[in-house]
Amino acid sequence: MTRRAISTEGAPAAIGPYSQGIATETLLFTAGQAALDPGTGSLVEGGVEPETERVMANLTAVLDAAGCGWGDVLKTTVFLVDMADFAIVNAIYGRFTSDPPPARSTVGVAALPKGARVEIEVVARLRG
Repeated sequence: MTRRAISTEGAPAAIGPYSQGIATETLLFTAGQAALDPGTGSLVEGGVEPETERVMANLTAVLDAAGCGWGDVLKTTVFLVDMADFAIVNAIYGRFTSDPPPARSTVGVAALPKGARVEIEVVARLRG
């Protein structure tokens, strides 16, 4: 199995020993995306709604860089600092996914990097 790194300026640069995404012949695995602005590396302000919008935009950029889109996403994992944010995150997330929606796990966590409230990672199929 071959692996290739996926990288785009449309999502925050990796700040450690990881890639924004790794593609095999048939699958894409993304790193978890928090609500970091790709230009500044800073967490977006305003709470969970703008954070979730930024997370989804970051993931869309990584998917695009790999040549796929939300219709190719098979599985997502959502990490939430506060499960009370679930409904808000779910509503925004639902605007991006297609039918049938991907399988998903949602996990409550004690904390996320840079004080983020939400982080999401995806596994997608690669076309062709």
